[in-house]
Amino acid sequence: MADETKPQQESSKNAGKTILKVILGAILVILGIWLVIAWRFDLLIVIKGCLGLFLILAGAITLAIAKD
Repeated sequence: MADETKPQQESSKNAGKTILKVILGAILVILGIWLVIAWRFDLLIVIKGCLGLFLILAGAITLAIAKD
């Protein structure tokens, strides 16, 4: 009888961990969306600042691929 309840207890523990992970994930997503909205102007400045570096990197990778 103890053997029959053991798998059920493990599955309930796994379900509890899964629910906790889902709740934590949802909280982090909501917090992330809120921060993007709150700092949208600063975020745009960072994105604009990174565009040049991104284009340099993309160009370097394109040249490396074309060289082969």
